[in-house]
Amino acid sequence: MTSRSKMAVAFGALALLALGAVAAFYSGQGRAGNSTCSAAAAKTARLKPLAKGEVAAVQVASKPEPVPDLAFEGPDGKPMSLSAFRGRTVLVNLWATWCPPCLLEMPALATLQKTLGGPDFEVVTINIDTRNLDKPRDWLAKKDIVGLTYYADPQAKVFQDLRAAKKVEGMPVSLLVDPEGCELALLQGPAEWASADAMALIRAALGR
Repeated sequence: MTSRSKMAVAFGALALLALGAVAAFYSGQGRAGNSTCSAAAAKTARLKPLAKGEVAAVQVASKPEPVPDLAFEGPDGKPMSLSAFRGRTVLVNLWATWCPPCLLEMPALATLQKTLGGPDFEVVTINIDTRNLDKPRDWLAKKDIVGLTYYADPQAKVFQDLRAAKKVEGMPVSLLVDPEGCELALLQGPAEWASADAMALIRAALGR
């Protein structure tokens, strides 16, 4: 065998090894991605029978998947994202002052936070008003709605990102996310979040 042939064989062997390594990497990534939300499947099994009554419209995930790392502003106006809540179960709710059903459920969301909020759970309400940016805070103060940390996205990109990922079309929208960032349930429209049905659903997600 000529030296050129030997080089060709060597390069061919290296190429096969490289392809094998790439395939193994992506295969591992796929398994990791699936395992990330594998624990969430057991939680959704507990949740499905509880999507009834006041929360009957909640769509419990049949196959939990990671939720996009939604970006928004914290109470100090600085950028943050959903990944900041890893390690906690969160109920993400998008609302706006121009959305009457959103305003109707805000007191109940505050009650839910007051009742179940703590180290393992938070109601994360994100305002998406793009004009009159003082209006949402003023409305909350006027209605004496307290206990909810103020998060906002003045560009409303968080809604666009969620719509692109989940195909939601209207407001309000609520997303229940587990500590690993996996979707447990989705609700398009309002709910009575202070009801016994809602409390039972959230407690089941928390394993309480």
